[in-house]
Amino acid sequence: MCLFLVFTIGCNTHKKEVYVKKESNQRLEALQAYYTNHLNNCILELNKLYSSYTLEEKQQYYLNARREFKLVEPILAFADKENYKSLNAPNILKVEEEDATDIKIRNPFGFQVIEEILFGEEDIDTKELNDVVLKTNNRLKLVTVNNKLYLKEYHVLWLLRDALARVALLGVTGFDSPILEQSLKEAKLNYETIQFILEQYDSSFSNKELLKDWLLEINKTIRILKGSFNDFNRYNFIQEHTHKQLVLLKETANNWKVKFPLTMAFNNNITSLFSKETFNIVFFSDYHHLEKENFSKKVVLGKRLFNDKRLSKDTKMSCTTCHDQNKAFTDGRIAFENQTRNSPTLTYASLQKSFFHDGRAGSLEGQIVGVVTNKVEFHSNLKELLETVKKDPFYKNEFTSLYGKVTDFTIRNAIANYIRTLNMFNSKFDRNINGVEKTLTSQEVNGFNLFTGKAKCATCHFPPVFNGTVPPNFLESELESIGVPNLKQSKLDDDLGRYELFKTEERKHFFKTPTVRNIKETAPYMHNGTYQTLEEVVDFYNKGGGIGLGFHLDNQTLPPDELNLTDQEVSDIVVFMKSLSDNY
Repeated sequence: MCLFLVFTIGCNTHKKEVYVKKESNQRLEALQAYYTNHLNNCILELNKLYSSYTLEEKQQYYLNARREFKLVEPILAFADKENYKSLNAPNILKVEEEDATDIKIRNPFGFQVIEEILFGEEDIDTKELNDVVLKTNNRLKLVTVNNKLYLKEYHVLWLLRDALARVALLGVTGFDSPILEQSLKEAKLNYETIQFILEQYDSSFSNKELLKDWLLEINKTIRILKGSFNDFNRYNFIQEHTHKQLVLLKETANNWKVKFPLTMAFNNNITSLFSKETFNIVFFSDYHHLEKENFSKKVVLGKRLFNDKRLSKDTKMSCTTCHDQNKAFTDGRIAFENQTRNSPTLTYASLQKSFFHDGRAGSLEGQIVGVVTNKVEFHSNLKELLETVKKDPFYKNEFTSLYGKVTDFTIRNAIANYIRTLNMFNSKFDRNINGVEKTLTSQEVNGFNLFTGKAKCATCHFPPVFNGTVPPNFLESELESIGVPNLKQSKLDDDLGRYELFKTEERKHFFKTPTVRNIKETAPYMHNGTYQTLEEVVDFYNKGGGIGLGFHLDNQTLPPDELNLTDQEVSDIVVFMKSLSDNY
């Protein structure tokens, strides 16, 4: 009898496992077919550009291809990040600088480039168009050769989360539709794919009402993605839809009983894009193991070091000398004595992938080396830094307890960990978009909608951090050339920025895109402190940057066209940016 029960239970368990595996295979097959079909359709539509005779025909075939691309985007961007990035890259030179001996300059290709040729130029260079289309199609064909999907349930949840965030933080801002501004239509296509994916996982929902809630919410979202690009209410979209969808995603993870094997830039249970709980701060560090143990105690130690003037050679300077908490960790100067560049805020500094105005450091720990060895800052070296700290019994005991020993690296890591805590996400804007209070004025809301819409600010200052680290993967911090002037001399500022690092001609006047959070407290503005007010800054962008001011700039990444912002719109953008001030 016992043997019979064992056999029966074993058979039933085996049948269940076979059924689950078969069902899983069917889902993947459906997703694979969807993915492959739209990729192939995209290639077919692009191929028609070669044989079309009129501009109108070429434009229509491009639109057809772009539609297919947007339908496949949620899957492609997750499954093949690098190829997706190339296919959807902006129409600017791609410069890769690994070191002074390995510098690559690549001409852009992909959909944004084709769009600008077909819809932004009066006289189309057919050869240029055909070359870009060929490169784009070849890359798409490469994707189809290596397009086998391997997705577990937690992969699907990550894919959906990234798709939701991409629409809210990049899609509806016009980031990848620079000429046509058809971002709302394309967002609908993304949501069609999100709906398709969820429907394939119908049987994973033990709570069928949850799937119904999803489908109802997606239908509501698709219905509101309409109207003109400039008039769309992005604030309402994020608050009333994106955040609700993140709540549904968290509930789905619980309903599916998913266990995530690790955490990416976004925490796995986020319900807001604008919260202190949104980001996994460890993701942005190269030293994950050091952030896991005794982190809070290391932060306390780091703060003490941050304020300690003994770390400088003459014992007159600490980190707070240039990074005052009362000024959002800046110093309020055009530039510190004997320096040529403005002291950037340390708030949200940890949520980026490069440091200093020219991006020359790859970590906070590396950035601290630059401060220690700079002749007009600490004017010291790592050996002297270590000896100074080791002489202090308190420091020596703390480092022995928390790290095992004191080294120049553990000193820098402690300071870096303190800086990693300076991401408050408690500004007036954050509290309002998260529904904690309703105090944001209509002018401030309109300012956000302008910032993320007509003014195109968010195509470089990406929310939610409003810096140059690109969501939703946060793997790269962008550098831009915008043509900042030297107002005293009425000319282009002569600081060549990133160029000074590797002498790459194409990097002249390039600087890292900083955060605009806490910008009310961080005047004067730009790397050279040339502007005293935010109104002056917005006016500079409104005129088209350096080129708009009449300067010659070979590789300006900021579009030189005027934004045609009214005085009221400029005022609204400024009051919105001021609403990003944290409460420290």
